[in-house]
Amino acid sequence: MEMAEDQSNLMFIEAWEHLRRSIVHYKGQAVGTIATLDNATGAVNCDQIFVRDFVPSALAHLMNGEPEIVKNFLLRTLHLQLSVKGIDRFAVGQGLMSDSFKFLHGFKVLHNPMRGVDNLIPDFGETAIGRVGRVDSGFWWIILLHAYTKATGDYSLSNQPECQNGMKLTLSVCLAEGFDTFPTLLCADGCGMADRRMGVYGYPIEIQALFFMALRCAVRLLRQDNGKEFIMKIEKRLQALTYHMRSYFWLDFQQLNNIYQYKTEEYSHTAVNKFNVIPDSIPEWVFEFMPLRGGYFIANVSPARMDFRWFVLGNCVAILSSLATHSQSMAILDLIEERWGELVSKMPLKLSYPALDSQEWSIETGMDPKNTRWSYHNGGSWPGLVWLLTAACIKTGRPEIAKKVIEVAEQRLSKDGWQEYYDGKEGCYVGKQSRRLQIRTIAGYLVSKMLLEEPSRLGIISLEEDKKLKPITITRSTTLPTTLRSYS
Repeated sequence: MEMAEDQSNLMFIEAWEHLRRSIVHYKGQAVGTIATLDNATGAVNCDQIFVRDFVPSALAHLMNGEPEIVKNFLLRTLHLQLSVKGIDRFAVGQGLMSDSFKFLHGFKVLHNPMRGVDNLIPDFGETAIGRVGRVDSGFWWIILLHAYTKATGDYSLSNQPECQNGMKLTLSVCLAEGFDTFPTLLCADGCGMADRRMGVYGYPIEIQALFFMALRCAVRLLRQDNGKEFIMKIEKRLQALTYHMRSYFWLDFQQLNNIYQYKTEEYSHTAVNKFNVIPDSIPEWVFEFMPLRGGYFIANVSPARMDFRWFVLGNCVAILSSLATHSQSMAILDLIEERWGELVSKMPLKLSYPALDSQEWSIETGMDPKNTRWSYHNGGSWPGLVWLLTAACIKTGRPEIAKKVIEVAEQRLSKDGWQEYYDGKEGCYVGKQSRRLQIRTIAGYLVSKMLLEEPSRLGIISLEEDKKLKPITITRSTTLPTTLRSYS
C-alpha cells in the first residue's frame, strides 16, 4: 500500500514537471500550454495551444494558486476572436472562437524582411481536418472565464467590456432566431472533441451539454446594467433546453421500454412519439448494454433518428452543469459501475461506446483509417478525460468510483509515457497514432488528484442546480400552440 502511494506521489511530481515544460510564453507572459511535448511523430499541430485541451491545464494552475497564465490565455484568445477569419471566399462570423493558436517566432515583417516579430496565429477551422469550425471552443472559453472568476474572486476580468462583448458575440450566434424548432444547437460533424467524421451531426450531446453550461456561466458573469435583455433571452433558452434534454435525450431501462413500444406516424399535438422514431431502428446492443440500474444522455436526437451511443464528455458535463437532475446524475454513475468492463476496463475512459464497425463505420466515418473500430474517437480510451469523471463523482458524493478509475490509470500512465489515447475493446493497447507526453492527459491526472485531495476545489468547475430551471411536470400536450394551452 505504501509503495503504491509512493509511486502515486512520484507520478504527481513528474506530471507537474511535464506541465511546466509545456508552457508557452508570448511577450514575456505565459499564455497557455502546447498539446504535447512529443514532437517525434512529426504531427503538424503538436505545437498548437488548443482551447479545449488547455482547460485541465488551466484548472491545475488555478487549484495551485497560479491564475496568471489562465488570465493571459483568456485575454489572448479573446483578442484572436476579433481576427478577420474566413474559408475560401466565405467570411466566418465574429462569434466563432479559434479552436487553437500557435506561437510563431520571428515572423517576417512585410516591409523589413531583416526584422522578425513574434506572433500568435489562430485556427478557426481553415486549416483543420474537414475545415470544420469548432463549436465547443467558445463554450469552453466562457466556462473557463467563470472558473477563473470563482477561483480568484476577481470579477474585474469578466467585467471588462472586451470580455462582456466576447461572451455576447459567442452566444449571439447560438441564440439567433432561425428555422429551428428545438432549443438544441444544430451542428456539423467534427465540431467538438470528435473532430473527424463520426456520425454526430445534428444535435450531439457534447455540444448541447457545453452550450447549457456556458449559458449558465454567462448568466452569472454578464453585467445587468448593459445586458439585461440578453440575460433574459438566455434564461428563456435555458428553460426550454432543460426540458428538452431531460425529456428526450435521457435513456434508462423504463424509457427504453417506452421507446420499444412506440407507435409511429402519429400526427397532431397528442403524439407520444414526437420524433417519429421507428422502434425497429433501436440497435440490438442497446438492450444488452442498458442495465436495470442506471441511465445516460444518448448521443443525438433528431427527427426519426436516435443515436443511442454513450459519449462520456457530454454526460460528465451534464452532471457538472446540473443539466442532469440529481437522480439522473446518480444513474449515470450507476451505469459506469454496472458497465465497468465496457467503459473503464484496462484504461479509462471510453470516449464513445460502442465502436462503429463494418458497413456502419464505412458510412458514418467515410472509411476513416484513424477512426477504425475501438480506436481514437471510435471507441478509443482517453485517460485525459478522467478529470471530468472525477469531478462528476465528487459532485454526486461518490468519490470512491473516481479513486478506482485513477488507480487503474496509474498502473500504466507514467510507464507508457503519458499517452494521448489507447486502442482495443478493453483499452489495452497504446493508440496507433497516439502521442506521448500528451498535456491533456498529464493535466487531467493532476486535476483528478487535486480534486480528490481537496474536494472543495470542485466549486470552480461545478454548478449547483438552479431551482428556476426545474421543469414543471408537463403532459404530452406540451406541443399545443400557446393560445390553446391552459396554465392553471
